Amino acid sequence: MDSSSPPELNSGEPSPSTVVIGVSSSTAAPSQSSQPEGSSLQAPPSRYESQKRRDWNTFLQYLKNHKPPLTLARCSGAHVIEFLKYLDQFGKTKVHITGCPYFGHPNPPAPCACPLKQAWGSLDALIGRLRAAYEESGGRPESNPFGARAVRIYLREVKEGQAKARGIPYEKKKRKRPAAIVTSANVSVAVEAVGGGGGGGGGDGKTGSSSGGETNLAASNTSAAAATPATTTAV
Repeated sequence: MDSSSPPELNSGEPSPSTVVIGVSSSTAAPSQSSQPEGSSLQAPPSRYESQKRRDWNTFLQYLKNHKPPLTLARCSGAHVIEFLKYLDQFGKTKVHITGCPYFGHPNPPAPCACPLKQAWGSLDALIGRLRAAYEESGGRPESNPFGARAVRIYLREVKEGQAKARGIPYEKKKRKRPAAIVTSANVSVAVEAVGGGGGGGGGDGKTGSSSGGETNLAASNTSAAAATPATTTAV
């Protein structure tokens, strides 16, 4: 495998020839079809789709230049790991070795001779795109080499090793929105329960709250006292 030139994993937009073909087809569409203007235009591929296509072509070229050459049908998880290690020579992430004085320091004060490698996040995203491209090309999910257990173990080892070497732990962000929703729902239920207890005290002193019952009882006594003089005067 020739390692003199890096694979084009991050090239630019689609080639100009693709754009010219799209323009010519859209120009001829209105004269041959009664569809509204612009309906025959195809949306350009997204950035993810373009990157996935470039990654897939790079991997196929790697298999072609492999010694001995490999076919996609014979590709296994071990070959995928070899491909990931091959990409390390084009990496830009400093990964300190165990004997380096800056091992575990996220911001080393001076440069060192430690190698540059592909970051774990880049490799993990690459495997995700290649896994999808394999199945889109007709491969069966159960025989997908990019989803092999050996590949997952290798990625986990790279993640843990780079976290220790760089002093940057990779932690998943915990989502707290569901807990907040449940808490607000409980508060709403509690507020309704308190309001219902106060109202129930007016109807039945036994089932309502004590403060609600005392308030309603005082209001009844006041009304009765106000009505007594009026009745005496009438007699």
